[in-house]
Amino acid sequence: MVRPLGAALLAVLVTACRPAAPRLSLLFLGRSPAANLGGLTWAPDPDSSRIVAFDGALRIARSFTSPRLATPLAVAPLRTDLLVSERTGEGVVFDTGGHVLREWDSPDPVDVYAAAGTDRVVSARSPYDVQFVAQPDTAALLRILDTLGRASGRIGPGRVPAVPFLVQLVNAGAVATDRGGAVYFAPLASDAIVKYDASGALRWTATRKRFAAETDPVFLPPRGRVIEARYAVVNVALALGPDGRLYAVGGSDSAATKLRLDVLDTASGKILETRALGPRETAIAVTAEGGIETFDAETLLAHAGSGRREMFGPPFALPDLHGDTVRLAQLEGKVSLINFWASWCDPCREEFPHMAQLYSEFPRGDFAIAAISDDVDRGKMMDFARRFGPPFPILVGGGRMKQLYHYRGLPYSVLLDRHGRIIERIFGFGGAEEFTSLPATIAQEVFFF
Repeated sequence: MVRPLGAALLAVLVTACRPAAPRLSLLFLGRSPAANLGGLTWAPDPDSSRIVAFDGALRIARSFTSPRLATPLAVAPLRTDLLVSERTGEGVVFDTGGHVLREWDSPDPVDVYAAAGTDRVVSARSPYDVQFVAQPDTAALLRILDTLGRASGRIGPGRVPAVPFLVQLVNAGAVATDRGGAVYFAPLASDAIVKYDASGALRWTATRKRFAAETDPVFLPPRGRVIEARYAVVNVALALGPDGRLYAVGGSDSAATKLRLDVLDTASGKILETRALGPRETAIAVTAEGGIETFDAETLLAHAGSGRREMFGPPFALPDLHGDTVRLAQLEGKVSLINFWASWCDPCREEFPHMAQLYSEFPRGDFAIAAISDDVDRGKMMDFARRFGPPFPILVGGGRMKQLYHYRGLPYSVLLDRHGRIIERIFGFGGAEEFTSLPATIAQEVFFF
């Protein structure tokens, strides 16, 4: 069929005149701040232990994982690299290919980090994992670090609560910084957002006037070994948008079961806009002009896929309890769960019976488990093995495994396909629910690949 020329030209003109969709920068994925770097926005996906990069249409451009990514909770640009804050407080620097460049331990019990593409890193006590640990009265509110994680300066004195063990809680909060060196801090449990200039001088304090009178956090009566405190969750995360405004995510109610977004002018601290967030508005993006758009984070991440599988390594050759050497190569052709554990690890004790049940559900020719002990004390390892009597092989790591495989903590497991490639990493013990879903993943590999 020949299309009339006039109609064809009209269609071209209509298409050409249609405005292009605005380019979006992701600010927050869930309650975690993202980083704008290299034309992409990089966000942590803590549930899948990975970093995901989105393009300007919020399509998945790439993603990566690593043994160093147990629960990543914030990403910031550090020069041309990515600075990731782990839930446990470590700072880990990756290049955009997902290669680890360096990492450092938390200056406080648990810290979160901000950077703006320069050499200046700011650390604050993390709002994601508060520890009840006392600190000296002279401890800084915020620390300035270099690109190796070494302290090079400080900002402000921390608050000193009446109960010393609440010092982490009253000084925890979200942090952001800009290329000019200004630092923005929003306390977790206090209705304030503050700006410090590059010298550390306080420039302004903003408040939402949520409370007629604020009260300090207090400890609740103990319940067995569980220690809890009562406090209002006010601020959760901060980010600077491409429009130069400051965006703050905080609680609309005291427990932060409902969230709100506040937009602030960075020059004056004036709150320009406030928006209540619905239960599915869990990802927040902005245009270059400050137009706000919200999305469901799970929907965005559903398009991430699993990506290309990487080989597990380095290969091991370790003795079992009888002194026979077991090599990684011997597991080729089977779907395998490589589990790292230690006798002193309480979650490992809880996990072993579930692994034994999992081991019994598949034929030996299709599925294997290799449980590698990272105990230094062989006697304690043997006592553990005798107590649980696992049906799968126990291998002796001799306390050297963390240095080789760089995992964050124990237990740590890696599920491998028949070719020794990583299907998924499992950090910690996720309870019975984890072992309810894991058989389906293994069955998919065993019977369909």
